[in-house]
Parts: sequence; structure tokens; C-alpha cells
Amino acid sequence: MTNRFYLGNYSAAIGSDKRLTAGKDRWKQLTLYKRVQSDKWRLQHNSIFSLTLLLILVFATTLLTNASESWSSKLDGRVRFYQSTELGLLLVGTEKSLYAIDGASGEVVWRRKHITLDETDVAPIPGSDVLLLTVEDGSKTRLEATDITTGSVLWRSDKVKGAVMQAALEQNSNLLAVVLVRDAKGRARDGFKRKPVVHMFDITSGRELWKYEIESDIEMMPSRWPEDEGEKVPFTLNNYRPPLFLDGRLYLFYEGAASLDVNTGKERRREKFRINEEGLALTDSDPVADEKALYTTGRGRIRAISRDNGDVLWETKDLGNVPELILTRDVLYARTGGQFTRLKDGETVGKGPFGISAIEPSSGKILWRYKGADKGITNIALVNSSTILLADHDELIAIDSSTGKRRLKVQHKVDKAAFILLNETGQAVVGGPEDLASFDPSTGQQLWRAHHSPPGRGILRTVAAIAARATALYFRYGAAASFAFRGVQLVNAVNALRLSGLANSVSLPSLTTLASNYTLDYGRERFLTLGTLARVNRGTFARPTVDVKVNVDVEDRLLDRLDPAHQLDRLSRFLLHRRRLASLHGQYMYYYTDVGGGHGLAGVDINTGSVGRTVRINEPDERFVTDEASQLLYSSHDNRILAYPLGQNN
Repeated sequence: MTNRFYLGNYSAAIGSDKRLTAGKDRWKQLTLYKRVQSDKWRLQHNSIFSLTLLLILVFATTLLTNASESWSSKLDGRVRFYQSTELGLLLVGTEKSLYAIDGASGEVVWRRKHITLDETDVAPIPGSDVLLLTVEDGSKTRLEATDITTGSVLWRSDKVKGAVMQAALEQNSNLLAVVLVRDAKGRARDGFKRKPVVHMFDITSGRELWKYEIESDIEMMPSRWPEDEGEKVPFTLNNYRPPLFLDGRLYLFYEGAASLDVNTGKERRREKFRINEEGLALTDSDPVADEKALYTTGRGRIRAISRDNGDVLWETKDLGNVPELILTRDVLYARTGGQFTRLKDGETVGKGPFGISAIEPSSGKILWRYKGADKGITNIALVNSSTILLADHDELIAIDSSTGKRRLKVQHKVDKAAFILLNETGQAVVGGPEDLASFDPSTGQQLWRAHHSPPGRGILRTVAAIAARATALYFRYGAAASFAFRGVQLVNAVNALRLSGLANSVSLPSLTTLASNYTLDYGRERFLTLGTLARVNRGTFARPTVDVKVNVDVEDRLLDRLDPAHQLDRLSRFLLHRRRLASLHGQYMYYYTDVGGGHGLAGVDINTGSVGRTVRINEPDERFVTDEASQLLYSSHDNRILAYPLGQNN
């Protein structure tokens, strides 16, 4: 309004100026001329002020966006993949190098130059400071055990072929079992099959003890499902349970169940049958054990295998797919049916029959079966020794654990219900891709509800993948194992360190599978140190030495730039990060949705249903991950790795 007023005066003044030249009072002409000049100056001043204000606002917005990042690291090429580790280091692969980055600060800890790796070529061994790399050199492949804190090579083997898919570590005897697969790359689809080979190493020296070839080709899982269906992607064994050390045996679960002598690799027992429902991932349970037997599933049957001699003690009839086993002192609970990832496209599909069976561990006798779940089933939660909770497509259901009779049934109204948890106050929390709802497990009364829809804009498939990954982050640290059981003493002698790849993979299994995955990739109390970290416990520290026997192109070593005192401080911080992970309990379930002025993550407190955290990040990549110990979220863009704080009001 003001600018129009000034312009109007100016136009009137010009007309008046013409009339005054025709004989009007010269004094009025001069006065009006001065007013015109004043108005012109004020108009220009206002324009300059408006432009300046606009620039300040743009600059402030830029500052605000940059301020939401904790750090940003520019690398030497486009980021192809990245993985977080239990020591708080990020392993990042570009088109030219492999980086180890301090996840807390963004500093480059070391950089391996002139090397192009796929995500399946990089495998941090849980419970140790060892990083396995499979490096192709022409037609040859070599396996390198690397100090994860310095990039120095600890040992190398030229006897292997293929990429590391899974691994298991036996710390008491320093045994490392590694499963490798050759030529595991192709279009994302089902029906992709290869033959794995198992190698046993002494992890301290790299000496190979034996190798074992799986007899048949087995179906593999794509690492991701790209928009371009013709794009080739690495394949994984994330659709199988990883190897397991127990009682001097190595158990494998790829084409049935096989147990091998850990010292010789000879078969002690083998039963061949199809693992997983064809075209689906992880339709068979991870094994559980007590002091007498190891309990496994396959072909719809549950088997008890003697820990003394490996004989089958008993076997049930065909119950259907059994993706979850829970063992207490008196009862083995088996969930049948569930929601599984389809290998050809990554979609989640239901597969029945849906129900729960209670089995006597000593005899295999079926105590009862519950078949009342309709059109789906979540994981199992044990409220106490007498009550089992589950959710089907429509209802939250409480079952008497001694009889299998239904005690309670209530509508949960959670779309695509996929999991059930017990929060810190004992409430039953039913969740799905967009919803969380809390109930009193004794009465079925709803206590709170939260709904967060994915953003409406963007490529539908990409948005769906990001939304699914956001919700899956809660299960990254085994939080379900902490919150699915209360007042119940579980029995499971399986406490091995196993690398499954689920924690870092883009192609995550279904939320139901994640909620029942009680085997952690890391977070154990014991930690095997073979590299520079081995010196930390002595309380003194000397500058690390590089293995001169193996020449690798490693640059930008952070420890080389620090004095001994600061080296010790940095390495101690890595170990502290690991200890924090071991005691971590999840509190926030993340949803990718619209948050203040853009897209981002809303962290819903599972105890209250309120949004306790927001992270504004419009376009995270499909492999973004959180580190709850460092309170950071990591994502990548082009040639940068970025970290965003997970605190409140971001």
C-alpha cells in the first residue's frame, strides 16, 4: 500500500509539474519537486530494504538447514554403500576407496585407496576388531583380515573365492567360520541360486583349517530392489540363518541341517531338506537350546538334537512354517505362519497357517495348539508366565499359556499389524508400517494411539522403502528381545557371535521377522582384539605399526596424526561406544512422514505414544541408519556422508 501511495504521488507530481511550467506559482513547483525527490528516495530505500530482508531470510534458512547436520564429510567419489559398526566407525565405500569414518565427529580414521568394493565385500566380524575384505585382483580373489581402527592388514588368504556372506566367531578357541559365494551378482529377482563354501580359519593367524562345500545351489536374496529392473545388484544369504558354533560343532542351515566337527570339518550329522518356503525369506526359525538339546525347524517340523551326540531326540509332525521359537524352562512355544519378504520384489506377504503351538521340550509332546489367528500373525510376546500375547490382522489376542485358550480379544485397528512389544510400563504395543497403538494387556483397553503417514510426494516405491527402513530401525539393536518378554525366564544356550548382515543390509526382512530376531549381530560383553585395540587394556599406548608383509595403499590414518595420549583417548572412546550398545534398550520407533516444513523422521516414544524426536531430512537414501549410542542418524548424498542429531526439536 505504501509503495503504491508513493508511486501515485510521483505520477501526480509529474502532471502538476507540466501545469506549473505553463504559468503556475514557481514556489509551489519547487516544493512539490522536493517532495517527489523525497518520495523517490524512500521508494528506492524500501526496495533495497525488502531485497536485503529477503537475502537475510534465505541465508538464515540455509544456516538453519546446515545447523541440523552434526557433520558432513566429502569423499573422493559417489558413495556406493556404508555400514555402521559396534565401535562407532562408519565403513564407507566409494567408486575409488574404502573409508573408515569416526561416526561421532565425521573425521576420516583411515582410507584404503584404489579399491572398488561391493557392500558384500565388507564384513566387520562381531565381537572383534577384525574387518574382513574380499578383494578381486583380475581373476583371483583374496580375503584380507584388517584392523578396523587403522586399515592395516592382519593376515591374508589367497585360497578363497567369492564374497563374505555370513560368518560366526568362537572366541574361546579363536575359530572363525566364513561363508563365501562366487559370482553373486545379477538382476533383482527370485530364483537366483549359487553354491556357498564354508572356510574355517584361525582368526589370530589366518591359517585355514578346512573348507566345506554345500552340495546344492541355494536360492539367494537381492541386496536391494532398484527402480531400474535391469540393474545388477549383489545377492546375499540374508534369507538364511547364519552358522552357529555349539559344543565343538558348527551348525549350518542352508540345505537342511548339518553339523560339522570344528577341528576337521567332517560331517557329524546331516539331514537334507528345503530351508525356507520357496521364494520367501526366513520362514524357518533361528535355533534355540537348553542344556540338553538344540531345537531347530525345517519342513514344518521341529526337531530336538542332542548336544551330547548329535542324535535327533524327537521330531514333531508337520505344523506348517515355523519362523519363531521361544524356549522357557517348561515349554517350547512355536509360532506358525507370519509375514515374510518376497525375494522377487521385496514386498511383504502373509503365509499360513497362522497359530501357536506349545511343546514339551523333553519329549516333543504337543501340549496345545491355538489356531484362532485370522489372516496373519505377529511375533509372540510373553506378558508373564501365564499369558501370551499376539496380534492377527484385526485383533489383539491374549492366550492362557497353560491351556492355549483365548482369554481376551480386542480390535487393535492397526493397519497391516506386523509386531507386538511390551514397553517399560508393561503395556502391549501393536505396530505396523504407519501405526502404533498401546493396550492394557489384562483388560484390552486402548491407552494411546499414534499414526504417521509417509509423505505424499516422491516416487512411491522409494518413499515406501524409506518408510519401511525407518520403522525397522527400532529392531537394530535387539530391542525386541528386551521388550517382548517380562516376568518370564527364557532359556537359550545359543550365545554365539554370528554375522547375518541384517543390521546393515538395504534389503531388510519383514517387520515381523525383525521383531522375532533375537540373535544380535553385536553387543556382547566379550570383545576379541587382535589389532591396535589390543594395546588399550595395558593402559599405555605406542604408535601403531603397519604390517610390512602386506603392502596396501592406506592413507589419512587418524592415529598417525595423534600423540600417544590422544590415540589412547580415541581408541578408548571406540570401546566405550561398544559398551553402550551392549546395554542399549530401544525407546523410539521411527516413522518417515511430514515434519515441520518438510519430510523427516518422527521418533515415537513407545512408552507414551508422543513424538519425542524429529529429524528433518527431506531425502534420505534407502540405507540410512541410526546409531542410538551416538544419538546420530547417517545418510548419504552423492559424494557426502552426513550425520543428523537424534535429539529433541531438530
